[in-house]
Amino acid sequence: MLCPRSCGANRALGSRGVCGANDTLQVARAALHFWEEPPISGEAGSGTVFFSNCPLHCVYCQNNKISSGNVGKVISRERLAEIFFELEAKGAVNINLVSPTHYVPQIIAAIDAARADGFALPFVYNTGGYETVETIVSLEGYIDIYLSDLKYTSVELSSRYSGAPDYFEKAALALEEMVEQVGSYSLEKGVGTSPDLLKKGVIVRHLMLPGQLEDSKAVVRHVWGRYGDDICLSLMNQYTPCADSARFPELTSTVSEAEYSALIDYALDLGVGNSFMQEGGTATESFIPAFDNEGV
Repeated sequence: MLCPRSCGANRALGSRGVCGANDTLQVARAALHFWEEPPISGEAGSGTVFFSNCPLHCVYCQNNKISSGNVGKVISRERLAEIFFELEAKGAVNINLVSPTHYVPQIIAAIDAARADGFALPFVYNTGGYETVETIVSLEGYIDIYLSDLKYTSVELSSRYSGAPDYFEKAALALEEMVEQVGSYSLEKGVGTSPDLLKKGVIVRHLMLPGQLEDSKAVVRHVWGRYGDDICLSLMNQYTPCADSARFPELTSTVSEAEYSALIDYALDLGVGNSFMQEGGTATESFIPAFDNEGV
């Protein structure tokens, strides 16, 4: 019952949920990551833990190797806590938990163990946004930064591409709780030439899909209208075609420069201040790391 699928799988007895996970932790990579938003990555890199499996299974997922559960290594909660310290020793500015929803109980236990041994780096909860309020509530005091997608407002799109007609409803409620927990977006001034770092706050990511300018505008309108500059919007044009071209022919192209420019102009016209925007040419696989069990 950790995610809105509410599949009821008894994972303690080995059953696997819609996400594909049972009660064992599966991690595909734990390494410094430099491709997040600048206040997350900093100069030294974000200590990123990529968890295998996923509740959403979006048809265009760029990380489908891990979201499908086909790669990754089974580890203990104790090993996860050790990984946090190893990433810190490499210079990580935070611990970035990617696709963590279906492992929240194990993650909480690992954070407790690490903090009992003096661990003090901030934790980033990097999610597709499809969360229950109850699961986010359980993370209060554990998570410092929420890095959450808001993929769609359209029921039609969320049904077609993620099999989740309630996506926006659930994601919007979860986002409310995230902001309530960690407060307004604010940066800690970097020393010298070092970039400013985010220690607490919420970044909402939106990956624009080809041909879906109006829904992308609706996402921006909702987030800005509800939170203003209390959150940061990250508007991405890096969609890389990888969906089944026969079933989803509309997803075989990249986002056009004209579409993305129109979205940026719309956001700026609304008055969006705290934001990240991407330059052209980002639709490549260069943003996808090797899921080879490094650091696991």
